[in-house]
Amino acid sequence: MRHARKLLSILLALALAVSLMPAALAAEGEAPAAAEDETHITILGTSDLHGSIWGYSYEDNKETDNNGMARLYTYIQQVREENPNTFLIDAGDDIEGTIMVNQIYNKTPDQPHPVMAAMNYMKFDAMTLGNHEFNYGIPNMLKIMGQAEFPVLAANVLDAEGKPVTGSGWTIIERGGVKLAVIGVTSPNVPTWDGGKDGIEDCTYESVSDGVKKAIAEIGDQADVIMVSAHVGMVGEFDEEGGNDAAAKILEDNPEVDVLQVAHVHITVNDKQGEVPIAGVRNAAREIARYDLTLDKDGNITDSTVTIVDMADYEPSKEIREIPLVAEAHQKTIELIAGGSGEDGEGGAALGTTTAKFQPEDEIKGIPEGKLRDTAVMDLINKIQLGASGADVSAAALFKDTSDLPEGDINYGNIFDIYKFDNTLYRVKVTGAELKGYMEWSASHYNTWKPGDINISFDPEVPGYLYDMFEGVDYEIDLSQPAGQRIKNVMFKGEPLQDDQELTLAVNNYRYSSGLKTLKLVAGTKEWESSEPIRDMIVNYFAEHSPVEPTVNNNWKIVGVDLQLDNPERAEIIKKINAGEIETPYAKSYNLGGVQGNLVFDGNAADVTSVTGTDGKTYYRLREVAALAAGTKGAFDVTWSQETGVAIVKGTDYTAETAPAAVESTAAVTTLTVTVDGTAMDISVVNVGGSNYVSAAGLTALLGVTTAEADGVLTVSVPTQTGVGG
Repeated sequence: MRHARKLLSILLALALAVSLMPAALAAEGEAPAAAEDETHITILGTSDLHGSIWGYSYEDNKETDNNGMARLYTYIQQVREENPNTFLIDAGDDIEGTIMVNQIYNKTPDQPHPVMAAMNYMKFDAMTLGNHEFNYGIPNMLKIMGQAEFPVLAANVLDAEGKPVTGSGWTIIERGGVKLAVIGVTSPNVPTWDGGKDGIEDCTYESVSDGVKKAIAEIGDQADVIMVSAHVGMVGEFDEEGGNDAAAKILEDNPEVDVLQVAHVHITVNDKQGEVPIAGVRNAAREIARYDLTLDKDGNITDSTVTIVDMADYEPSKEIREIPLVAEAHQKTIELIAGGSGEDGEGGAALGTTTAKFQPEDEIKGIPEGKLRDTAVMDLINKIQLGASGADVSAAALFKDTSDLPEGDINYGNIFDIYKFDNTLYRVKVTGAELKGYMEWSASHYNTWKPGDINISFDPEVPGYLYDMFEGVDYEIDLSQPAGQRIKNVMFKGEPLQDDQELTLAVNNYRYSSGLKTLKLVAGTKEWESSEPIRDMIVNYFAEHSPVEPTVNNNWKIVGVDLQLDNPERAEIIKKINAGEIETPYAKSYNLGGVQGNLVFDGNAADVTSVTGTDGKTYYRLREVAALAAGTKGAFDVTWSQETGVAIVKGTDYTAETAPAAVESTAAVTTLTVTVDGTAMDISVVNVGGSNYVSAAGLTALLGVTTAEADGVLTVSVPTQTGVGG
């Protein structure tokens, strides 16, 4: 039945490709009209709500303009009016992430939880557990999830009896005569992050693909549509080869899946793999995914589309904000910010005071000075960690690029701004060699500096929350060197740190588990753990030491770079960046040594649209590469037609206008037959928005060129013997 449906869908898609184009281009919010004997269903997908109900930045004490569950509900109501056959599915990480939930509600699970109250009011049909639902232990999670008036799914997390920890791994919802089966799976890496917390080790965490496979077998032929709601990204986070935490592996192993929802990585995903629509959304209720499916009278899927809708265009729903518990929770949080950390939420005096602002001003808008040099914020956090733990060395991260402490009164929102997570502190024994290895891992957050770069930039594949700064040692970071070879001149108590020297390190529990132990950076185990979260230590420090003066000891610095600080051209460029005339060079430095771009083709350079394939490789938009190659000895033309498919002719300039590219972060890899000068060859590609993207290896196969990828730039050279360009 399911395989027959898949085949029928493929045949119909091929036969009606042209006629279906208008539907694919329909404006968001418009559903394709269902013909007689057809049923149209809409599935709305949310995830990573992270406690953002109101649409409010509590650390900044102000309204937001583009997120919050209240905005989601405005759109959800609109869609439900348009199509009563609408399903609402969430993929987890919902109860953690704001001052409201972290400080007031998550630690007291017996009281009603505002996120669950809002989700119940919004009438969610199902929710998948996210990894952050486990942050306070399993008994805590089960009490909060027990407030849900909808199934909470975890097909791959099994209790001691071998049953889903929430009681359900899948559910079937019927609407408009269509039976939708939803299978929920979450990251099997929960023990890596939250090992040791109540009940975590009592469960078994299977691969997401295995969890889906078992659920499909249980569902059998009961459903018309099978949807997987997966709290993982498309690509593996820790198991890149095996894929036990990769959504791509789910589709590879389970062809029965009709719809895939991904989450966890906080990026927009809008893709199709074969006939399977795939979607993921940004965090804090910033976006919602919309799947539209058409089924014939026999329950076969004949068409499917997916759209990502940004909440910036929607007003918050008053209905959500007026839910009594939500309104009460919001007010409690405002009062908490205004004066104290008491669980009663009552306002009062400030937590403490400062004598001056802690962070320096950013020279370049969007490039945080707090990661370019030692600052008072990081010295304060590390000083508190050293004092509490008695360790020799401390490591901590600037979790948010804009984190700062203002001059004057300090409230709870300010503390949350510099330390938002409920991490506890560990002390662990390390050797000098292990500490240096950890420091090298951390310093991979930076891109390698190249001559001509006028700013330091950051590797987008290494998130800022993974970049730790260290206190207790003096050191240099040489950014002229590649990742893994940057840490220089490490000194401990005035002497060079020896590889066999033994030290104690203060580090938060999350970094210890998911970094030091998972990556096998240290052999030792924790010898001490704090009884209170690090954030509470900071609160206590202000209570005891105010007014607190911002101090910096400059124990580390970046070397090996020449940013041309006295170059007038640099000053003009920075002026334009700060005025918004030039995009902030965050992920790639602005370079005065030559042309700008992520791809250099025979001397021509440009920023070519690229996407990461599910195999981890970078793929470049073929039409843009052809446009860049025009006028070089490697010029080639690329065309497409229904009769011939994709065809390349070497030695001919590409002159067609290239439409703007659809923007995606990751996409599935498929095989495409391309005709090159009359000869057909198969290459790996990804297809986004109707455009084909090829890897460096693909360009070599198609054009006979040589390629080299380094520091985010692909250089394509055209050997004279290839015959490209005549």
